[in-house]
Amino acid sequence: MSLKSKVTGLILAGGRGTRMGRVDKGLQPFRGSTLVAHVLARLAPQVSSLAVNANRNLPQYQAVAGESPVLPDYLDGFAGPLAGLQVGLQFCPTALLLTVPCDSPFFPLDMAERLHAAMEAESADLAMAVTMERDPEQPDAAPFRQPHPVFSLVKTSVLPQLEAYLDTGARRMEGFYKSLRVAEVLFDDSAAFGNINTLEDLQQHERAAATAPAPAPVPARAHDSDPTALAVGEARRLICARVTPVEATEKLSLLNALDRVLAEDIISPINVPAYDNSAMDGYALRGADLPAEGASATFKTIGIAYAGHPFTQAPQAGECVRIMTGAAIPPGCDSVLPQELATSIDGDQITIAHNAIRAGANLRRAGEDLRAGGIAIAQGKLLRPADLGLVASLGIGEVTVRRKLKVAFFSTGDELRSLGEPLEDGCVYDSNRYTLFGMLQRLGCDVIDMGVVRDDPQALEAALRMAAKQADAIITSGGVSEGAADYTRDIMALLGDVAFWKLAMRPGRPLAFGKVQTAQDSAWLFGLPGNPVAVMVSFYLFARPALLRMMGTDSTLPTMQARATQAIRKRPGRTEYQRGIVSTAEDGTPQVRLTGAQGSGILSSMTEANCIVVLHHDQAGVAAGQMVDVMLFDGLV
Repeated sequence: MSLKSKVTGLILAGGRGTRMGRVDKGLQPFRGSTLVAHVLARLAPQVSSLAVNANRNLPQYQAVAGESPVLPDYLDGFAGPLAGLQVGLQFCPTALLLTVPCDSPFFPLDMAERLHAAMEAESADLAMAVTMERDPEQPDAAPFRQPHPVFSLVKTSVLPQLEAYLDTGARRMEGFYKSLRVAEVLFDDSAAFGNINTLEDLQQHERAAATAPAPAPVPARAHDSDPTALAVGEARRLICARVTPVEATEKLSLLNALDRVLAEDIISPINVPAYDNSAMDGYALRGADLPAEGASATFKTIGIAYAGHPFTQAPQAGECVRIMTGAAIPPGCDSVLPQELATSIDGDQITIAHNAIRAGANLRRAGEDLRAGGIAIAQGKLLRPADLGLVASLGIGEVTVRRKLKVAFFSTGDELRSLGEPLEDGCVYDSNRYTLFGMLQRLGCDVIDMGVVRDDPQALEAALRMAAKQADAIITSGGVSEGAADYTRDIMALLGDVAFWKLAMRPGRPLAFGKVQTAQDSAWLFGLPGNPVAVMVSFYLFARPALLRMMGTDSTLPTMQARATQAIRKRPGRTEYQRGIVSTAEDGTPQVRLTGAQGSGILSSMTEANCIVVLHHDQAGVAAGQMVDVMLFDGLV
């Protein structure tokens, strides 16, 4: 694997631009383009994918970056380069992240290679550029080493350390780097790491352009492959790292708590069972009275113990008590003989053969299921019917649960018509809202149906602002691809941030995730594709796990393996989800066949299917008879 394929480039452009009249430095005109365009062009040959960290003028940066994402800080208040590094590491689809500032268009073209060599040689977490500098006010003084921490190659595995450091309120780069293994790489050309800080600096470099060749202009497409198509696993990891459970809780009666998420541990106030009891109908006796090897023993029945009506007399040697399932074990007894294992029963006399049972058999001990003071059900559990029964068995009538999640959803598109409206030429009825409504209802969310929003930036912005006031999360369908009328990701960037908007998957490649942030309100946003099948697949893979996490619980998609009954075409480099039907083969093993045509607009393929065949990122075509992973609809749709 080449070094380039392991590295993502991040351009740090998130500052205020105070030294240039509060205009972003990266957008300043420079040699026929902008500063950030020249930095992009210089960085592109060294990396497999690119991103820009910016907090203002996001549409302008997006216009320069092309298909590369523009990532605002996750932290508020222009928190410095470490905030940019944080969001870059959260996005980064590769093992290494190379950072450069937006105002330094002359850094070395072999910088990634040299930093990586030092990182490997010193087993470092981070490698940074260093140059030898002289103090201009003391020209005769010895040169000193000048580190350049914004020109760094860093492992994405340091993200937890960085977030822990930022959580302390600290923002200084040198403070964070002290916690890492750092390799310093000495570069000879100090001018290569100079930055353009003022308008005077910019004008000086422009005047020098006549005698110095300009960097190559940034190409319209900097990579042979699409660097912004994030792998499915990385996208799910990024979402999981950002969303957190809602904090508000409420107390509900047990009968109203079904399908709600438990917010506090249920502590058992009693032992369950509350007393030693019989696991079956039979005879309670003392284990010490069981017959020795080669012998049998006869016992006299002195009474009967029923569930709820214990027998309180302790049997003596050679005596037993008739007992029913669930009844308390009489005093002195420690074993139960199932009635069918008695050799003979004659009135109140029973005979037992050697080895019929062992001492201690067929008892359920007090506290065997739950001990008093122990956790009966841990917080985070989605309460199902069996859970309600368990809580009721403890005598508990109320539980504390997390409040219901509020989710707003709408469809986008001038071509969409709601049910009951006339269908003009070129228009279609909106099916996605009904699919989303069903999926959100299944999750137990409070749903806010906002209808259809037309393809208009102002209308979309107004809808997102309104949704953010009412909801914890927003789900849209349509409007996230690269079409001229697809505005969702641009408005997301204006109102908040876009963590990613394109995935290496099929169906569902255009999928935006980020946060809508207004002055008082915020909501996580999932911009799903417009095609009906892509909406369902992307909802189950990305929105559903995130919503469950916000509800305070985790989810696992039910999967299994089945044998493909037919060849399935697939190219490596993206994850594919194809609709299938699982059945049982003649030999009793599971087999799966596709539903037919797999177009992302064929909603009938989802109604016919009972599973999705998962073809992983690096997987190629599947031959008939090969085993494939299958995601079951049972319990999901």
